[in-house]
Amino acid sequence: MGIQTAKTPRSCQGNRRCRRCSNRQAVIRKYDLMLCRQCFRENAKAIGFEKH
Repeated sequence: MGIQTAKTPRSCQGNRRCRRCSNRQAVIRKYDLMLCRQCFRENAKAIGFEKH
């Protein structure tokens, strides 16, 4: 049997929070955004995303 190693605290899902509102649900991590979907929709144009 091998030694069990705990996950690093940074990789746990509970530690993923929105940068603006600290919400833990529906966090968008792609492109290292770390924003919940509500905050992303509010700030998408300011960040540089546009709807096609």
